[in-house]
Amino acid sequence: MTRMSVRSPWITETGIYHVSEPFKLESGQILPEIDIAYEVYGKMNKDKTNVILVCHALTGDAHAAGYYDDAKKPGWWDIIIGPHKALDTEQYCIICSNVLGGCVGTTGPASINPKTEREYAATFPVITIGDMVRAQHLLLCHLKVYQLCAVVGGSMGGMQALDWAIRYPEMVKKLIVLATTARSTPQQIAFNAIGRRAIQGDSNWNDGEYYGKERPDKGLSIARMIGHITYLSDHAMEEKFGRAVKNKEQEPYALNADFQVESYLDYQGNRFCERFDPNSYLYITKAVDLFDLTKHGSLVEGLAPIIARTLAIGISSDWLYPPSQVQEIVAAIRMSGTHAEYSEITSRYGHDAFLLEAGQLDYLISSFLAPKRVSDIMMHHVAFINERCTISEASQVMVQNTASHLPVLNESGTISGIVTSWDIAKAVAYNISNFDEIITRDVVTISPDESIQEAVFRMKKYDISGLVVSCDGKLLGIVTSDGVSEWMTLQKSSFS
Repeated sequence: MTRMSVRSPWITETGIYHVSEPFKLESGQILPEIDIAYEVYGKMNKDKTNVILVCHALTGDAHAAGYYDDAKKPGWWDIIIGPHKALDTEQYCIICSNVLGGCVGTTGPASINPKTEREYAATFPVITIGDMVRAQHLLLCHLKVYQLCAVVGGSMGGMQALDWAIRYPEMVKKLIVLATTARSTPQQIAFNAIGRRAIQGDSNWNDGEYYGKERPDKGLSIARMIGHITYLSDHAMEEKFGRAVKNKEQEPYALNADFQVESYLDYQGNRFCERFDPNSYLYITKAVDLFDLTKHGSLVEGLAPIIARTLAIGISSDWLYPPSQVQEIVAAIRMSGTHAEYSEITSRYGHDAFLLEAGQLDYLISSFLAPKRVSDIMMHHVAFINERCTISEASQVMVQNTASHLPVLNESGTISGIVTSWDIAKAVAYNISNFDEIITRDVVTISPDESIQEAVFRMKKYDISGLVVSCDGKLLGIVTSDGVSEWMTLQKSSFS
């Protein structure tokens, strides 16, 4: 059923999917029924293969893009969702739903328990990231979507995306995770635990039974303040606030809030209370704490089911989910032979950069989803030599054409080897006269239709600086690491 209209340049559907059957949780407990709030941006193609699922972070919701009629601000990821953005609604259909346990349309502690006809409150069962994903799967099956072009998520959304790729590997074609982890660490759990203690320690919490009464907003505000600190970097806070005070005329030797950073945190905490349910905060942070994708203590084994091509993006200044934890995900996925690549957003914003750095996000995500092809950057007119060539002749061809790589062709015109400038230098240094001694016969090739990202991956894997572009053994061109670097520099400069 439609709940609200959205003012935006693309068609948006917003609704509630009601699941009337019992929903069994990983804990073994059962919810008699659930509602799932979701929004849709763009149109599905005929076979519904252009769908991208966006998973939101801890305090997000289904409203990822566009405007509500009475809203001044767009959805939380509007910077990358829309026409000609990274998640292009003219090409893809984007779906985002509020997680199970949430408080913006999807069943959570504030929802009515049909058995008691009262709010669940603290009787709501503990949920997991896996439960959230299984609920999303029900929604997609309802929409008759059985193949996802990609699953994308940052922070807690990245946890859901990883779970998706493990739980439903055949359904996920590409996986994009940002500023996330594969298992919550003690430090991450500690911050969430303090936030929960703040809420439960508020006298208005009343064991979760505060609906229709005064809410434990003081505790929720403190929990948000603690969380918000972890989303910012030290540099960002120094740059934004320094040691500035709110009122220079105020008595400095008093206990009331005087630094601007204190006032800012108060504002963030109070504003958060206007839109979020304290009990939902308890349950969702607990789900994050329980998150651990290792299997038998091994992350490699835990992530082994992933077959989706993966892009994992870290943030240089993120200390909540630091780049090392994102890199750990990439390394574990690669160990199972699945393509995974790591990129890093350079930012002063800290963890929140995945919501703010529009240019870098657009470049990294759009390049991965619809990558440029090798044919776009390869050198088409390539100097080559034949197998009867001498070392002297090969060096002359290399100098005359300012080439660093020379494909070697046999009599039938098929690629039979390659010689590099390093091979020529080695021949001169060691006085090698036999041309066959410097030819590399196991030539690593790539087709013109493959992505530039695949070319980079292959060059790194084989520790080479050039790839022969071929089709059925015939030479079509060559792509070098210098050519790739030049292209990447041009792409990045267009977003700076």
